Amino acid sequence: MSPKIKIHPIDIEILRQRRIVTLHKDSYELNFFKILRTKILNLLRKNNWHSFAITAPTPKTGKALIAANLAIAMAMDMNQSVLLVDLDLAEPKIHWYFDLIAENGLKEYILNDISIDEVLVAPEIERLLLLPNFNPTPQGHSEILSSPKMRQLIAQLKIDYPDAIIMFNLAPVLLGDDILVSMDYYDALLMIVEDSKNTPNEIKEALKVVKNKQLLGTILNKAEMLPESQGYYENA
Repeated sequence: MSPKIKIHPIDIEILRQRRIVTLHKDSYELNFFKILRTKILNLLRKNNWHSFAITAPTPKTGKALIAANLAIAMAMDMNQSVLLVDLDLAEPKIHWYFDLIAENGLKEYILNDISIDEVLVAPEIERLLLLPNFNPTPQGHSEILSSPKMRQLIAQLKIDYPDAIIMFNLAPVLLGDDILVSMDYYDALLMIVEDSKNTPNEIKEALKVVKNKQLLGTILNKAEMLPESQGYYENA
């Protein structure tokens, strides 16, 4: 690992308070994320895919929380390294879930002359790297996402980490055109749907927007009652 990559000690109790459950072997939810991890890894490997994005129809669905827990669960696989990139420019949350100190992140890399290694963080979880984004961008998301420097960043990450699964936390589909301008950055999508909030029309519209992208599946989040599928269905 490059000496420029910052190592960040994590406080397991702080992460527990922020609902990062996959670090705790006695967590009931850990089993769900292990099952989800295995299904996703099987699909990725079957199709020779090395990256996927997590999104949702609308804000506040818990997609960043699922992304953080899933990234940890995937890194627990002894054969798999993971790089989690926060591409939600409107409401970046990955740094908060890992209790990272605000320094250089995605926005600083795009705006300043710094190296990729200077914005990566190793959170003392084996086989896991983070590329956080500390500062929300009020507007101009699609222009940043489609900029030459962003494209250069994505291409370089794939070169530098050829054996890693690269996960992207994306802005909600119906919030703007972020999802459209970033579609060639990843191989497939995982959709998070909030129970009793996302309407059938919102879900249909979101799926219509991403219809040209491979869908790994959909997770039903914040459900009061657990359905038989445990909140997940795999796309055929």
